[in-house]
Amino acid sequence: MIPVILAGGTGSRLWPLSRKDFPKQLMPVLGGRLSLLQATVDRVMKIPGVENPIIVTNEKYRFIIASQLQEMGCDAGRIVLEPMGRNTAPAVAVGAVLALQNSDDADLLILPADHYIENVDAFLESVSSAREFIGDSGLVAFGVVPDKPETGYGYIKRNNDTAVGKSGAGFIIDHFVEKPDLARATEYVSSGSYYWNSGMFMFKAKVFLQELGKFETEMVTCCRQAVEKAKEDLDFLRLDHDAFSRCREDSIDYALMEKTTKGIVVPLDCGWSDVGSWSSLYEIKQRDENGNVSVGDVVLEGATDCYVHSSSRLVAGVGIDNLAIVESQDAVLVSSLDQVQDVKKIVCFLKGAGRKEYESHCKVYRPWGNYESIDTGDRYQVKRIIVYPGQTLSLQKHYHRAEHWIVVKGTAIVTKGDSEMFLTEDQSTYIPLCLVHRLKNPGKVDLELIEVQTGSYLGEDDILRLDDIYGRSGEEASPHGEK
Repeated sequence: MIPVILAGGTGSRLWPLSRKDFPKQLMPVLGGRLSLLQATVDRVMKIPGVENPIIVTNEKYRFIIASQLQEMGCDAGRIVLEPMGRNTAPAVAVGAVLALQNSDDADLLILPADHYIENVDAFLESVSSAREFIGDSGLVAFGVVPDKPETGYGYIKRNNDTAVGKSGAGFIIDHFVEKPDLARATEYVSSGSYYWNSGMFMFKAKVFLQELGKFETEMVTCCRQAVEKAKEDLDFLRLDHDAFSRCREDSIDYALMEKTTKGIVVPLDCGWSDVGSWSSLYEIKQRDENGNVSVGDVVLEGATDCYVHSSSRLVAGVGIDNLAIVESQDAVLVSSLDQVQDVKKIVCFLKGAGRKEYESHCKVYRPWGNYESIDTGDRYQVKRIIVYPGQTLSLQKHYHRAEHWIVVKGTAIVTKGDSEMFLTEDQSTYIPLCLVHRLKNPGKVDLELIEVQTGSYLGEDDILRLDDIYGRSGEEASPHGEK
């Protein structure tokens, strides 16, 4: 069994916490120490005989994912980088091609990286039950047993009430249904013949590719070529750009599962959520006696049935009802809990307006650590920089800004032109315009420093990388997020 974990989405309905550069699957949005991705990996590694996962993602998230896997002591398996998003069908096809390099009889378990499962044992039981159906060339979709009418999910209808398989744990799929209105969703739940479409699947890799090839021959060909021409880059596998770009963009539902006659739905009753909106988080979290969910520094008076999340400051609410209030360092969302699905419209507006709040947080994560904008004004910007032990920034220079570095904690090795110097706590240095420089943490604890930038232009795309241990020398920086 080889898990294929799909980790390339942006999670726009959980804005302002989920951003393009740091989406929900990489965040511990449920509380605790594990991100949604880490929780997914932790779950699947409990499956008996499971192999290390194949994680399909994009360029932006590669180092964060590698770091999170390392943090939980997990062998990364293989992290596959898509040159562009092509939806789930090509991503799964790539995973299938790679799995067949390990075994010509590989079983695949397809999982989005951003789901929540309350009862892990029930999930593992459903996975075990599903394996008998893929042995008969079946294509299994896991259908969540609905506990209420839900308009935010698609549905799977079984064709009758007759169970199939020796265990009686599966049903032939009749058809898939798009997200219904409330009246139709109520009918579906009352009938007992419909399940929520979880987006989780299981099948043999070779069966999937054979069946997909019947409907999407060109897609399978392009995915095979993208893997054949892929290049190893550090611990990552970069798919061939030209071959993958020729793939038609489509979901696994549309491309295959709605067309095949081999589809089987296995019921899943495990406290599942796709964590797709603030209302779904509200449903998952424990509520107080007034029906409120409070996360962070929150004070409520006379409030009922609200979800209030504070990231960086005190949030107080008085006399409010049925609201989602989510505070981040640079943005605040206020919405009726009944309309949080429309947060995507705000995100689309911010994207169209070129606002940085669409793309990145004040804190930006990099392979070497992170940096956070503390203050900015005319011709200056102040940042707090953390460099992880043993990590090194790129050898670089800037044309429009100078930098002043003050070490707060730890030890730094600073390259300035042809010389190197050590800086310890309370020491500082100055980097003039156009001077080639580099920063390294040689110690065993985080290096923390304050950087003061001054100059005529302070965008992060004012950077020329001359050398970089993370292979980013040829990358184009964005104005909002490189270092």
